[in-house]
Amino acid sequence: ERLVKVSKSCVRVARLFGFDPKVAFLSHSTFGKPISKNTKHVRDAIDLLKKENLKEGVSILTLNRPEVLNSLNKELIDALLEAFDEIYDDNSIRSVIITGEGRGFCSGADLAGGGWPSDPKWSPGESTANAMEIGLNPLVRKIVECPKPVVIAINGISAGGGVGLALCGDLIIASESAKFKLVFGPQLGIISDVGASWLIPNLLGRARANGMALLGEDIDSNKALNWGLVWEVFPDNELKEKAIEYAIQLANGSITGLKAIVRAHDNALKNTLNEQLDYERDTQRILCDGDVFK
Repeated sequence: ERLVKVSKSCVRVARLFGFDPKVAFLSHSTFGKPISKNTKHVRDAIDLLKKENLKEGVSILTLNRPEVLNSLNKELIDALLEAFDEIYDDNSIRSVIITGEGRGFCSGADLAGGGWPSDPKWSPGESTANAMEIGLNPLVRKIVECPKPVVIAINGISAGGGVGLALCGDLIIASESAKFKLVFGPQLGIISDVGASWLIPNLLGRARANGMALLGEDIDSNKALNWGLVWEVFPDNELKEKAIEYAIQLANGSITGLKAIVRAHDNALKNTLNEQLDYERDTQRILCDGDVFK
């Protein structure tokens, strides 16, 4: 009964995103079990994330599961976490780009189980919470807390948890074909996650956040730009080039100060004006005594 319920949900979402529901069902049918090496849709983790380091100090991370619109399985998340650990420690890397391979940025968490540890005694909710605790939530924190500026270059669809991933960087740009879709409520009867339930209302306000989440309508790139979800929109064939230009510009700056700016803006979301004035004072005391300011 549990498998039928989960698989039907996966097929509905798969059709929304335009990929073969058989791929979704195949993955769901392996939920919580070791996946055979003979399964043709499973590739070595090293192939799931393309990594390229430019001489200008930019690391480009490309989600590489285009056959399922770069949905996040455990192997891909582990590869991203490992890549960010390396970025944290590598002083030659001064900025990061995250983008997707193919016609989509990210269709969200791999509802199919995607190699997540599970237990036959766990309910669907317990399995989901475990995947969030050991994978999805640490990934969002790792990106947000990265000491190097992170540029997100959104190519095509961002859906479900992919919306959260798309918006958790420091500078967000998109292609003309980009669109955002929150499918959690209308299709699955659950809340937005991967940070989307925090990011969307803080970026757009309650009315638009509720509209996106309750109705599940597509938000195209022009609307996303007008609403303030993204900084800028470019033709599809220019997106990567523009992302690299921005990343190089950030890499050439004071990355400590640039990240402090982002943290100050995030901090302002929970502070009163008086508290934020104190925060500015305390932060400037530190930064103005630093080597870069001098």
